[in-house]
Amino acid sequence: MTNEPDTVYYDEMDSPVGTLRLVADGRGLREVWFERERHPKKAHPGWVRAAAPLKFARVQLEEYFAGERQHFELPLHPVGTPFQLEVWHALGRIPYGVTISYGELARRIDKPLAVRAVGAANGRNPLPIVLPCHRVIGADGSLTGFGGGLPTKRYLLDLEQRTAHGDLFG
Repeated sequence: MTNEPDTVYYDEMDSPVGTLRLVADGRGLREVWFERERHPKKAHPGWVRAAAPLKFARVQLEEYFAGERQHFELPLHPVGTPFQLEVWHALGRIPYGVTISYGELARRIDKPLAVRAVGAANGRNPLPIVLPCHRVIGADGSLTGFGGGLPTKRYLLDLEQRTAHGDLFG
């Protein structure tokens, strides 16, 4: 992106899981919001609604939903604490079509006793889908909380399973 880093842009896109709001600045994609958020947010009055600065993200998300993209190659600029950023970075390393537990995620960042804190950071992930927090499930294999709702989490996991196993129409 070549826009001023202080300007924050947003736009919306249709997706199979409802309308997504994309938020970016000159450094990269900052947020992806679901239509029905567990923690609802509103666009800041100083943000600029514009489609062009978010085309880079929209195209890759469309490819993901079409089963054509398994890894995002986007400049990212999530805003959070150092611990949250560490957890979110680890989310980006969970392979497509794979699920792990919160305990495993805590172990992957060398903080095996911080399972609850990892869960809280996961729940505040500002870039769902791109940083795939939907791939984190309960230790017993159950689907647990997700900002876009459990039906959306199930949809994303099913999409990845079908695509990873060559059955996009299954």
